[in-house]
Amino acid sequence: MAEVSVQNVTKHFGTLKALNNVTMDFPDGGFFALLGPSGSGKTTLLRAIAGFIFTDGGSIRIGDKSVEHIPVEKRDIGMMFQNYALFPNMTVADNVGFGLRVRKVGADEERRRVGEALELVQLGQHGDRKPHQLSGGQRQRVALARAMVTNPKVLLLDEPLSALDKALRVDMQIELKRIQREIGITTIFVTHDQEEALTLSDKIGILKNGTMIQAGPPREVYSNPADVFTAEFLGEANFLSKDGKGVLGLDAASIKLPAGTGTNATLAVRPESMSITVDEPQQDDMSKLPATLERRIFAGAMATCILNCDGQVFKVIARDQDIPELKEGGQVWLSWKPEKTIVVPSGG
Repeated sequence: MAEVSVQNVTKHFGTLKALNNVTMDFPDGGFFALLGPSGSGKTTLLRAIAGFIFTDGGSIRIGDKSVEHIPVEKRDIGMMFQNYALFPNMTVADNVGFGLRVRKVGADEERRRVGEALELVQLGQHGDRKPHQLSGGQRQRVALARAMVTNPKVLLLDEPLSALDKALRVDMQIELKRIQREIGITTIFVTHDQEEALTLSDKIGILKNGTMIQAGPPREVYSNPADVFTAEFLGEANFLSKDGKGVLGLDAASIKLPAGTGTNATLAVRPESMSITVDEPQQDDMSKLPATLERRIFAGAMATCILNCDGQVFKVIARDQDIPELKEGGQVWLSWKPEKTIVVPSGG
């Protein structure tokens, strides 16, 4: 396995700067996510690491080797595409073993390694089937086994779970994490799903317009976003102010800020950090605001509430059983702990 290092990488497509001086390190054996809106550069960065495109500047290293001018077939990477790209006329075993045959691995060695790869993805008894005889989740596992069977140094995944329905996607997130941990391979994946990135990765990189906005452990980036874009993109946020300007016209005495908060900061609170009560909370150290319950959306164990406070809309996400039984239009109190207020640096 190997560390991947991307330093000051740029890539232009005509006048479009797809990657703008991007830097991010992917330590050996970790699971990393590239996240951003459509056109942010995340897939371009993945393809540059893979070798499908060459960069215009900067450096990409896999292990101790600079690879920015090395073709894809010599980079020792495994790649899994969004549409899986399985050969429909081949059996599962033949699909998985395709890369080994290209490398002219002997028949006995191929059978052994294909068998091990299929066992790893829990498809050991499906080698003789064709792709059309498999479920979507099983085809995804075949594609994953094919990407790993050559024992690459790095595994690259392009929207690997996007074709699956929600329930199966959650199951495959667990399975993908298990497999990655078991083999210990450095894995980089592109996703548009924020929850998926937070669930799977050890480190995430947030891209916007070809620029790496922020990179770090998921909890750190979620709790301490570098700017308003990241705060809004990675999860949801209720803004109390932006760039030092109050967007609510709230009574400042109602909001308890973390110690050391500057006057020119953007303030936000995550929906899951707020509580709803019928009576005004009595704790003096809590932020609290009166509000009107406009809508309550039931989603099983959890519920989402839309509230209005002085014309500003707030969203609260909580366990359904923790939300008071009120009709829409009822008067409630919002409250949260001071440390749950996110302080985005000035100019972010």
